[in-house]
Amino acid sequence: MKALRQKYISHPLQGALAYGLYFLIRLMSFDTASNLGGWLARKIGPHSKANKVGLENLQKAFPEKTRAEIDKILLGVWDNLGRVAFEFPHVGSMNVYEDTDRFEIINPHYVDLLRDDGKCGLFFSGHFANWEFSARASAQRTPSLPVHMIYREPDNPYVRDLFAKRMPTPECSLLPKGTKGARQALNILKNGGHLALLVDQKMNDGIAVPFFGRNAMTASAIAQFALKFDCPIIPMQLERVEKTRFRMTFYPPLQIEKTGDRQDDLVKVMTEINRILENWIREKPEQWLWLHRRWPKGE
Repeated sequence: MKALRQKYISHPLQGALAYGLYFLIRLMSFDTASNLGGWLARKIGPHSKANKVGLENLQKAFPEKTRAEIDKILLGVWDNLGRVAFEFPHVGSMNVYEDTDRFEIINPHYVDLLRDDGKCGLFFSGHFANWEFSARASAQRTPSLPVHMIYREPDNPYVRDLFAKRMPTPECSLLPKGTKGARQALNILKNGGHLALLVDQKMNDGIAVPFFGRNAMTASAIAQFALKFDCPIIPMQLERVEKTRFRMTFYPPLQIEKTGDRQDDLVKVMTEINRILENWIREKPEQWLWLHRRWPKGE
């Protein structure tokens, strides 16, 4: 009965609401939508259950900070999340290389290296600033380098088309997390393609890797791909410089050495990736998504 209600009532209603909000926000300017989303999230977010999770995470990561400092960071987290949500309807129509007043791109020549090396390649970032722009900075650099994205497919089939609007260029594709998406990703890499991944979320069946001084269960797919195909991994940092202005920085490929011990190699690669993510978070903690339980409860 619950499944029927979901299929015929709740999912269609949620889909209709999502589309209505999407097109309403599209009528606003990018700046107006972003400011409104930030304001709403600052008012509503601190009263939610997720706020408690964020508070616990921040206290674990920054034990030296006072409660007032933590609360200030957490309010910034809500502001950023609200902006991301209300900026989403505009993302699909934006080109980060054409709008130079809004986007600053640093070291894009590292994208060119992946385009010209004749090999498959990987980009990684995390849920920073508006992470929807991460793959766009890679894929829009040149039409000859489509970058495919792995994402969490929504349970509601009525909103999946909205998520498809995230594709940076028509040549790119969205790969759902799971067995099907993994097979598609492998085929893309086998054919010399490129993937963009957000690698900062908890994965229960991942591997334990240090993160802010504690082991965190971490998805190791990006390391598995790199070791299997001997392909480069490019870190890409995204920052919200001002309310609606962004900076995207590409870094040199990670240095990966195979020792013959596959598990040890996986841990080494993911330890380096988590170290990079942690450094980015420490620079601007209010711009990272602290609202999921990154470490086991009670640790």
